[in-house]
Amino acid sequence: MALGTKVVGFATFGALARAYSLGIQRRNILENPATHLASAAFFGAVGYGVYYAEEKQGELIARKHKEIADRREALSAAEPVAATE
Repeated sequence: MALGTKVVGFATFGALARAYSLGIQRRNILENPATHLASAAFFGAVGYGVYYAEEKQGELIARKHKEIADRREALSAAEPVAATE
């Protein structure tokens, strides 16, 4: 998923969460638009962080998979073939 999609998705969720919380309180949903912007900005920043955390985790997992495959290959090459009787 692209960075922009992740940030916009989280920002939209933040703005909608703010509107929903005002709706639960039976207050005017458009009461203070600055709080919607602040909530969207905060959740957008969280989405930005999540994107890069997922990228880093993907790299770490790929590196670990390669290490495991290399170890398995080295072990299979080092084991002598057992003679069958």
